Amino acid sequence: MVDYDDLALQLEGLVRDVPHPVANMANASALIYYNLPILNWAGFYLMEDGRLVLGPFQGKPACIEIPLGSGVCGTAAAEDRTVVVADVHEFPGHIACDCASNSEIVVPLHAADGSVFGVLDIDSPVLGRFREEDRVGIECFARIIEKEIAPKNR
Repeated sequence: MVDYDDLALQLEGLVRDVPHPVANMANASALIYYNLPILNWAGFYLMEDGRLVLGPFQGKPACIEIPLGSGVCGTAAAEDRTVVVADVHEFPGHIACDCASNSEIVVPLHAADGSVFGVLDIDSPVLGRFREEDRVGIECFARIIEKEIAPKNR
């Protein structure tokens, strides 16, 4: 069982008052990747010119651009909601960056004005890996990232 409260404290300690968003996202993705069990990818996609572009991550090389509304990441960003997928092979339009991924959770990230500036994407090779406690814990991570890393003005 993951102690999300402890991981949230670690994340806050890593990013608080650090003025380097890319470095903060790199550290956040490493913290997630190495502390949540059974993952094969953890990282960020950031909005750029109306599409998601690969940001800092841990795992195998990934897709560089994802159109809004496409795949799990594009759907989460376009619909501005967390998307938890127990079996990505059953998700319409799934984009297979890593054929080992079987389940996924994607949480939208918001700028100070409420707009989506990116997503936090986490994949697992295990079907049904992400449960309600994971959704709640990972959404808490996203709120910390928004507070400390999000663009202040869009």
